[in-house]
Amino acid sequence: MGLRIAGHIERLNGKELTYQEFVERYLRKNQPVVLTGLMDDWRACKDWVTRDGRPNLPFFATHFGKSRVQVADCGTREFTDQKRVEMSVSEFAEHWLMGCKPEESDISTSDRPPLLYLKDWHFVKDYPDYVAYTTPVFFHDDWLNLYLDCYRMHTDPEMYQETDDISCSDYRFVYMGAKGSWTPLHADVFRSYSWSANVCGKKQWLFLSPLQRHLVFDRNMKISVYDIFSDVSEMTFPGFKETVWTECIQEENEIIFVPSGWYHQVQNLEDTISINHNWFNAYNLFWIWDLLSRDYNDAKEYIEDIRDICDDFEGLCQRNLAANTGMNFYDFLIFITRFAFAYLGQLYYLLRGDDDTIQHSSLTVQQLALNLASIKNIAKKMKDTEGFEKHRDILDTVETLSNPKFSELSIKVGNTYRMMLEPQPQSCCTAKARIDVLGDFDFLQNWSLVCTPGDLVSCIDDAVENLDKIGSKNSIHLGELV
Repeated sequence: MGLRIAGHIERLNGKELTYQEFVERYLRKNQPVVLTGLMDDWRACKDWVTRDGRPNLPFFATHFGKSRVQVADCGTREFTDQKRVEMSVSEFAEHWLMGCKPEESDISTSDRPPLLYLKDWHFVKDYPDYVAYTTPVFFHDDWLNLYLDCYRMHTDPEMYQETDDISCSDYRFVYMGAKGSWTPLHADVFRSYSWSANVCGKKQWLFLSPLQRHLVFDRNMKISVYDIFSDVSEMTFPGFKETVWTECIQEENEIIFVPSGWYHQVQNLEDTISINHNWFNAYNLFWIWDLLSRDYNDAKEYIEDIRDICDDFEGLCQRNLAANTGMNFYDFLIFITRFAFAYLGQLYYLLRGDDDTIQHSSLTVQQLALNLASIKNIAKKMKDTEGFEKHRDILDTVETLSNPKFSELSIKVGNTYRMMLEPQPQSCCTAKARIDVLGDFDFLQNWSLVCTPGDLVSCIDDAVENLDKIGSKNSIHLGELV
C-alpha cells in the first residue's frame, strides 16, 4: 500500500524574512518551512565539499579523523532505532570510500559492507575554534543549548559521571551519510524544534502532522511504526492506512525547520552532509512538559509492581525518566527557574534605563515578558503533578545568582535577544555591565529558596509586581504581559 501524499512545505528566501515574521508564521503555528540563502558564507560549504559537490571525506579524515562518533547501521534494527557502533571519523571515511569502489557493484547485496550513517556528532563541542557555520537568527532563541553551554542537565549525582555525554553534551550535530542512508520514523528529542542544513547532497523528508500522531502507534499507544516504506502491519497499526504525509525534497544549501511533534522519516537521496540543531523556547515549552508528563506516567506504570518494596519509588521513577527521556521533573524545574531568574534580571536592567533605552529595547522587553509568561504557565501545570509530592531538591536563590555559571547564562541570554531584536545591538562589554548591576536582585528578596513549581509561580508574580513599580515610570506594566 502506497503512502498518501498531500500538501506542500513553503520554500522562502531567508534573507527576505524577518524574525518576527518567522515567529508568527512558523514558530507560533508550529509549521515546517524550507529557508534558502542563509548558508552562503559558511566555512563548512567550502571545506567539507569537493568541487563536484560531494562530501570531502579526505578533508574530514585529515582534520577531524581522531574524533570518536556514533554511526548507525541502516540495515540493522535495534529496538526502536538502528544499531549504533562507535568508530573514529577516519574509520568511517575509510568505510564510506570502500563502499564507493567500482568493484563493489559486482558484489551481491548480502555480501556488501553495511550502509553506515554518521549521526549526532557533537562537532561544535569537539572543535570549538573551528567555526564551520553561523546559526541563522531565526534559531538563536535556543534555551536548550544556551543552558547546556553553562550547566549540566542533571542535578542528581547518580545520573552522571564527570565525562558522561548525556549530562554535559549539547544538541548541535553533524550528520554524514551515503546515498540510501536513512533515519527511521520519529519525533525529535524532548519534542523540540529542530533545524537541518544540507551542506551538500539531497534529502527526502516525509512529515506527519501532530494531529495524526496516533495513527502511527499501536492500539495501546506504546509502539510506533519503524519504517513507513515497509509492509506495515494493519493488525498492529490499524490507523496507519489513514495517514496523510507531506513530502519535501531538501536540496544543497537549504535549511529545513522541523516543528515540535511532527513525526518524520528522512532518506539521503545523494551523498549528504548536514548540520542539525535541536532547541526549544517559549513557543514550544509546553511540548516538553507534555512529553515529560506522559513519559513519567509510562515510567511509573512500568515499575508499579515493585512500589511496595521500593524504598524510594518516586526517586526511581525520576531516575528512569531522566535515563529514557533526557531529563526528569527536577531537572526541568531547575532549568526553567534559572531561565526565569535570567529573564527577570534582564528586565530589571532594562526597566531601570532611561526613555531611550526602553524605546530601543521595547521588543526585547516584550519577548522577555512572553518568556516569563510561558514559564509561569508551565509551572502552574506542574503544581498538581504527583511527581513533585516528595520533591526535596532545593534551588537556593542567592547561591544561584552568585554562581559564575548563572552570570554566563545571563550574559548569553542578554546578547541573544539584543542581537535578534534590537536595531543596533550593543557590545558584549555593555552586556557584561548589565549583569554586574544585577547583584542585589532586590525584587527576589522574598524568595531565598525555590523548592516546588508553586514556589516558582509565586516568585515570578512577586518579582513582576516589584518590577512593575520600576517600569511604571515608563508606562510599562509587566503584570499585563506575564
